[in-house]
Amino acid sequence: MAVEILAPAGNYDTLKAAVLAGADAVYAGGERFGARAYAGNFNREELLSAIDYVHLHGRKLYLTVNTLIKEREFADLYEYLFPLYQQGLDAVIVQDLGVMDYVMKQFPGLLIHASTQMTVTNVISAEYLESLGVTRIVPARELSLAEVQEICSHTGLEVECFVHGALCYSYSGQCLLSSMIGGRSGNRGQCAQPCRLSYAAGRKKAGDILSLKDLCTIQAVPDLIRSGIHSFKIEGRMKQPEYVAAVTGMYRKYVDIYLALGEEGFRVSEQDLRELERAYQRRGYCDGYYFRHNGKEMLSLGRPKQEVRGEWKACGKLQEKINGKLMISSGKHVTLYLWYQDIEIEIIGPIAEPASSRPVTSERLEQQLKKTGSTPFIFEHLEICMEGEVFLPIQAVNELRRRGMEELEERLLQSFRRESRDRLPASGEEDTRRHAARCRQDVQPGCMELSALAESIEQLEVFADYPEIARIYVEDALWAYSGNRKEILKLLPELKASGRQVYFAMARIFRKEAEAFYGRHFQELIRYFDGVLVRNLESFLYVRKHSAVFPVAADSSIYQWNQQAKEFVRRLSPEFAAAPAELNRWELQELGVRDMELIVYGCLPVMISAGCMKKNTGKCDRKTGFLSMTDRQNKKNIVKNECLYCYNVIYNSAPLMLADQCRQLKELGCRAFRLQFGAEDKKKTREILDLYLAAYIREAEVPLPKGEFTRGHFKRGVK
Repeated sequence: MAVEILAPAGNYDTLKAAVLAGADAVYAGGERFGARAYAGNFNREELLSAIDYVHLHGRKLYLTVNTLIKEREFADLYEYLFPLYQQGLDAVIVQDLGVMDYVMKQFPGLLIHASTQMTVTNVISAEYLESLGVTRIVPARELSLAEVQEICSHTGLEVECFVHGALCYSYSGQCLLSSMIGGRSGNRGQCAQPCRLSYAAGRKKAGDILSLKDLCTIQAVPDLIRSGIHSFKIEGRMKQPEYVAAVTGMYRKYVDIYLALGEEGFRVSEQDLRELERAYQRRGYCDGYYFRHNGKEMLSLGRPKQEVRGEWKACGKLQEKINGKLMISSGKHVTLYLWYQDIEIEIIGPIAEPASSRPVTSERLEQQLKKTGSTPFIFEHLEICMEGEVFLPIQAVNELRRRGMEELEERLLQSFRRESRDRLPASGEEDTRRHAARCRQDVQPGCMELSALAESIEQLEVFADYPEIARIYVEDALWAYSGNRKEILKLLPELKASGRQVYFAMARIFRKEAEAFYGRHFQELIRYFDGVLVRNLESFLYVRKHSAVFPVAADSSIYQWNQQAKEFVRRLSPEFAAAPAELNRWELQELGVRDMELIVYGCLPVMISAGCMKKNTGKCDRKTGFLSMTDRQNKKNIVKNECLYCYNVIYNSAPLMLADQCRQLKELGCRAFRLQFGAEDKKKTREILDLYLAAYIREAEVPLPKGEFTRGHFKRGVK
């Protein structure tokens, strides 16, 4: 099988370094919409030039459009992409469901790659994306090699996996830590990497417990290829050209060795391993999640001394081999024929004159024609067919060569160009606009519904005493344990009294463990609950596969930052959805949230991680529970080890508190306001409920409770 080496390109120098080192393709970002806002990135003219450069050398360029896009920005997307589309851009890498939907409709023939920011974790979502027209997915980096292989074998998708570079502690696309701390959102390419700082778990000594070693899979190349991975992706759009050249060259070398010699001929030399370490060793290497679910050995608890490499300089020129023939005889037009791949061109020159004294020689003609200099081409074979003694000025020979190289380049690039056309209205775009208008107009302040989410039996018992709560969400881990299940079943009649609904909140990450759990319990959920709250595309699709009518609500982690995304999600038939947590009040108003639920209280999840903090800092007892994590400013984050699915949820250090923002919130006209409870005890749960009921139902002015809290992004938003 062919295996693509995909290298990062943060700027033009890095792009050239990658191509010279043997990359089959590069991924790069422009001035907007990319998940590395602080990389050098390319302006429009540089991107146009870069597209031509890679195509001249038989490579590809994928553009990162892998951030979430706000409603007011969406209008700029077409003008941003269209020149690149015309130039022959090979693919776009996307996170936003609205962007994916829009690009498919507006730019036919432009391939869509689903970013790792989409958090694709299994065959369920992979098959669905393939059915829509996505051609490649970059699954979550936390998947095992067996899970990757299952996606490869059950779909016709190209599967692109990271093989080298930095690892995030959180599932990509599921991290709000940087966003909540300082407004620099990872979903906008502006992560400040707070995970690289020191934290203390419980009473343990502070350390780099959220910082993972870099990924290095050079010795696992045979395993990765056998699993069916199509593209080996190297992380590092903010890395220097020398790093990209060294790492790209190494993976090119060993992929080629395995494909040529197989398992028996594959062995990574100690010298090459040292070279990879020398290229960049911030905190050591590991082979990632491919062969383990998690482990302390993946943590970067020490900081190896950084070796400094010299400045990268291009070694030689990259030129494509062409064939040519020059026909020259006295009294006839000189003709140059050039061949490259399936392209053949003919260049007609001046009439050759009879030689009066010093005839031109075939050696001299060949020497001049082979001076291809900085062009993308070099002659592999050149035939000079000359009859008799003729004279031709060297300037004419040079001009013939120049015209030939230019026309060959133009003919080659023309095969990648797309025809200009008028902008087409996307299917459903008019419906989307009408829906947006409905969501914005005639919004009247008033009493909205209150909903509440519980992560403990105690909280559910408190909810039973508050008939004002119209909808109750039960975190699914409660149902997993038989003792809790009995308690919940006892409480259900009371919770459902007065027409209240009780929904089941499904797994935040849907992998094999979740699929097994719901395989055992889904029919029970349909029987006992009024609906489900889904946090990811996999859960949504799983429910719809097993029931076309069971009510589904989409949580805020199914991102809907723009009307196009809302329209896409609406086609999946949710009853309603939760508004984005990172948009401010004015952006929510612009989006239109009359049909959405807004979270107004709770310590929001800021990381979902496959790592286990309890295991990494002590011993895992396989019991779901809470522990604390303290940062350098002595702020405590609650961490839930969710043993049912073997992931951790890290919550923001301060709860979102919008009890005194009642008037502004009601002006948005949301369908409902949600209070989320996590580690709160009975007393705290009652205190918060009383506070919000006074503010939202009785519209009384309320004093805020003592202690630290945050407005979240309701006022500031993210850049």
